[in-house]
Amino acid sequence: MAATEATQAPAAEAASRRNEKVGNVVSTKMQKTIVVEVEMRKAHPKYKRIVKSSKKFYAHDEQNSARVGDVVRIRETRPLSKLKRWSLEEIVRRSNLSQAEDVAEQAV
Repeated sequence: MAATEATQAPAAEAASRRNEKVGNVVSTKMQKTIVVEVEMRKAHPKYKRIVKSSKKFYAHDEQNSARVGDVVRIRETRPLSKLKRWSLEEIVRRSNLSQAEDVAEQAV
C-alpha cells in the first residue's frame, strides 16, 4: 500500500512544478494561439503604493476554444514556437461578449 502512494507522489509533484498564470484573452486572431494578458499587482518599493503592471503571454490553444474576453488559466510548457511557451489549461470564466457572438452565429 505504501509503495503505491510513494510512486504517485513524485508524479503529482512533477505536474505541479510547472508555473501557472490566470489572465484575460486579448487576441485569438492566430490559428491555435491565444494572447493572454496577465495583470500583476505589486507594492512600490519606496512609496508602498500598489502598482499594476501587465504582461502578455502567447499560449497554445489546440481546439481554438478560447474567445476574446475569457478568463483562462495557462501553464508553462516546452517552447512550441519563437514566442509560445505556454498552453491553455482551462477556461475559468467565459465572457458575456463571446456568448452573445455564439448565439448570433447559431441564428444565422
